[in-house]
Amino acid sequence: MMLHRNESRQLPPNRSASQLIPRDSALYDSLILRTISRLMLPLLLMLSIFMLFRGHNLPGGGFIGGLLASSAIILQMVAFGPKVARRILPVNYLILAAFGVFFGALWGLPALFAGLPYMQAFWLPEPIPGVGKIGTPVLFDIGVYFTVIGVTTKIALLLVEEPILFPFPEMKSVPVDHQEEVA
Repeated sequence: MMLHRNESRQLPPNRSASQLIPRDSALYDSLILRTISRLMLPLLLMLSIFMLFRGHNLPGGGFIGGLLASSAIILQMVAFGPKVARRILPVNYLILAAFGVFFGALWGLPALFAGLPYMQAFWLPEPIPGVGKIGTPVLFDIGVYFTVIGVTTKIALLLVEEPILFPFPEMKSVPVDHQEEVA
């Protein structure tokens, strides 16, 4: 929730506009972490796209790019809580992972239709300016990219939300006098 200059809304006493950033609880209350995470989100996402597309010629690819993108989302989760992280990429992460597996597997089929082994690479004859050569390995890497984002972010969300989803049952204390004696 950001306040604009034109809004006539008054801030509560002893509150600044930066304190109105939605957080889940006081657990996510580090000003330095929140500031750095906001700056790092676009940088990590751009780096993940760069690593994705350079992976077919140099080290990188869908796995490393997906880990960088999910780490950008997880950094937001650590700084602001899981609710804000869910708003960054408002999708069902399991469906995103399943789509990634389907999309990656789909690009092995052109080779089968050509009578070649599954996942045989096909490349466009001319490189695309600014991007490079595009072929089925790049499209497979995009599927891996989506799968890694979906799986790692879903695991992180489950770990963060576990106490909320699966609270510990309340334990009853038994006085020492009433315990049964073991014979």
